[in-house]
Amino acid sequence: MEISDSGGMEKMKYTDPKTIVPPKNLDELIEELHKVFDSDHVNVEYVTELMASYKSNPKDWKKFAIFDLHRYTRNLVDAGNGKFNLMVLCWNTSQGSAIHDHANAHCFMKVLDGHSQEELFEWPPGSEDDGEMKSKGKKLYERDQVAYISDTIGLHRVENPSHSDTSVTLHLYSPPFSECQSFDERTGNARKVQVTFWSQFGKRTPCVSVCVEK
Repeated sequence: MEISDSGGMEKMKYTDPKTIVPPKNLDELIEELHKVFDSDHVNVEYVTELMASYKSNPKDWKKFAIFDLHRYTRNLVDAGNGKFNLMVLCWNTSQGSAIHDHANAHCFMKVLDGHSQEELFEWPPGSEDDGEMKSKGKKLYERDQVAYISDTIGLHRVENPSHSDTSVTLHLYSPPFSECQSFDERTGNARKVQVTFWSQFGKRTPCVSVCVEK
């Protein structure tokens, strides 16, 4: 499957954001995503706008929003058609991820509730004495806004910036992956980590590995 951010596929279905009919609920969004990712060519702008067009309603996603006091949680909503995973991430106050990559996958993140702060980082040079990682800037996302990142853009860290309110985000990864790299901000050193689900389809599952993202 090819995912493109170019505008050179106008003749293909699901490429023109102007043709999007906003989903009335999360189920309709998931149904539309299945149609989009059934193609061998997926347009980044179209998926971004499609996810943004869905107006968050807690009634749709509340059953997937399972929080933990000590770490943020990754809760699988839909396993896609073998080409993507869709999940709800729940962030308690001030919780955040490590700096990480996306295992050559594409990541779309939509804020369902609260706020989410993304900090982008450059890839470390790769030498043993890399030193502190270089930040490319921070951006705050509000409810219904959507962010996109891939490894060609860089690395990132996501966090709930609030000390009083929780945050809930909707993430789509294509293709799905179970392992990524986590980076030490001070040295740039990387380590491979397993990514697991705190729950699947609204039911709690054992989380025995390190949950770094997403």
